Amino acid sequence: MNRFIIIAILVWWSWNGQAATVEDAAKEDSTAWREVFTDPQLVGLIETALAHNADLRTANLNVEQAEAQLRAARLSLLPSLTIGAEGQLSKTKGQPTAKTYNVPLTMQWEVDLAGRLRGEKRSAVARYWSTAETERAVRLQLIAAVATHYYTLVMMDRQLAVTQENAENARRTMEVMEAMKEVGMQNEAAVSQAKAAWLSASAQEKSLAQQIKATENALTVLLGKKQERIERTASDNAQLALVPAASYPLNVLANRPDVKAAEYALKAQTAQVDVARAAFYPQLSITASAGWTNNVGEVVNPGQMLLSAIGSLVQPLFNKGQNRANLRIAKAQQEQALLAFNQSLLVAGAELSDALTTCQLSQERLQLRTEEVAVAQRAYEVSQVLMQNSSNTYLEVLTAQSALLQSRLSQATDMFDYIQGQINLFKALGGESKKLN
Repeated sequence: MNRFIIIAILVWWSWNGQAATVEDAAKEDSTAWREVFTDPQLVGLIETALAHNADLRTANLNVEQAEAQLRAARLSLLPSLTIGAEGQLSKTKGQPTAKTYNVPLTMQWEVDLAGRLRGEKRSAVARYWSTAETERAVRLQLIAAVATHYYTLVMMDRQLAVTQENAENARRTMEVMEAMKEVGMQNEAAVSQAKAAWLSASAQEKSLAQQIKATENALTVLLGKKQERIERTASDNAQLALVPAASYPLNVLANRPDVKAAEYALKAQTAQVDVARAAFYPQLSITASAGWTNNVGEVVNPGQMLLSAIGSLVQPLFNKGQNRANLRIAKAQQEQALLAFNQSLLVAGAELSDALTTCQLSQERLQLRTEEVAVAQRAYEVSQVLMQNSSNTYLEVLTAQSALLQSRLSQATDMFDYIQGQINLFKALGGESKKLN
């Protein structure tokens, strides 16, 4: 009995140690993203998504299921205890009524000779950690998705402001052209071109407003909670507290939750091979019973203690090939898990390389685009002066205005591409902010 108590204490201690490790890891993950995403509006949106997103909640429930399975696998090494009670009344003619009762306490314990139960426990531990890492991957993906939608809205707000400004300039230009036509300084063709430019800018404004609304609705789905309005910062203040390095060592990939989940899945399948192999060896079971009964050969009162113990050793001889089939299946699944683990490493390396390339090239492109906007702005201003003081047509002004608009819109897109590269880098590094500096 003392041995059973010691085993129970060890199981309880190891389980609580494991649970503490999971809790510490979750706490670390819950704060690491705050060091990268510092925008107060975005922080609030991410917190809302982490609290209400349906996919993340489903992943949390999967972890709870794996936790329950792990607890059962750990306790399977201990004996099972059952208690029951039964009574019987019998009477024969001319005899008093016989009252018999039996109160047995039964213990059944499978001695893990071949390591089957230990293999099941190792598999359950690995499956639990794989599920926990999968939940962390869902959380990381959710944070990145919310950030991507948020900065998409910031970019489109900037593009909408540029388009509205361009539409207002086009309207003023149209009015000027109409006034110049009345005094004979411009013709109908120039007025029509100015009006077409104004209508085009107005239509583009409506299109951007539609895209913004669709993006807000998509972000609301991620949040898992209806938002009256998605508050966001101005595009000029949009930034992340992440300075991408030129390169990172390959060992940072080990922190990615998808890589860890694949690694634990491989460990689980390796343990299942041991379980399948253990089925070829004998199984030893011990059954003990202790109880109080008054039916020992004859009915006596008061009752007496009854003790019994039975040991059974079973060696499989022929099971219609099921054990061999299970072993082959387990080995094939182990090979599949190994391929999945190798593939996760390849994908992780490719995503890290893509994120670094995007950060570097988009930053360089953004610098060039800033110079392009300055040049286009100067060209537009000069074309307006020339049209008012020379024989230049409005077509030249319209061309310069269109080039300026496209440059400013592209500048907003390039800024978003750079931020998107930083978000992808955050994901590629597994969401660990301490790996980013």
